[in-house]
Amino acid sequence: MTTARRSDTTRAAILEAARERFAADGYERATIRAIARDAGIDPSMVMRYFGNKEGLFAAASEIDLALPALGALPSRHIGAVLVNHFLDRWERDDVLTGLLRVCVTNEIGAARMQAIFEAQLGPVTLGVCPEPEEAPARAALVASQILGMALSRYVLRFPPAVEMSRDEVVAWLAPTVQRYLTAEAP
Repeated sequence: MTTARRSDTTRAAILEAARERFAADGYERATIRAIARDAGIDPSMVMRYFGNKEGLFAAASEIDLALPALGALPSRHIGAVLVNHFLDRWERDDVLTGLLRVCVTNEIGAARMQAIFEAQLGPVTLGVCPEPEEAPARAALVASQILGMALSRYVLRFPPAVEMSRDEVVAWLAPTVQRYLTAEAP
């Protein structure tokens, strides 16, 4: 195995262990030693690749939301498409759920989630909202719905939120998200 491939393998093992540890323990309780042990390497290797715990967390929480292009859709479908997209993401992406767990109790995690949503949801919102200067506020409103449901359904596991079918969640959230994105401002 070449040095470059070994390096890539080591880096991938560290990131996988870090994602699992941050999701299970949160940012504060996750330690470099535990992550290194889970990856089967010396803790100094974690520091070599990522510098410190904050650098490791930033790398482990790299998330591409892979948001759909909403501008080409009929505006009446935008809310449902976006809600369905996020439900797909939450249901198959443990990294996103782990980041949500961390962000509610940790400033670094909150800043990471804010940056992800600002960088990725902001442009999508700008592309569909009626007034460009309203895009940041509208994106924040959409995030409040998406993150609120994710927190209730996938982290806190409130029984009514968990028991709702996917169609019910979409039926409740889509009209609100739709309004936030496309309706005239109040």
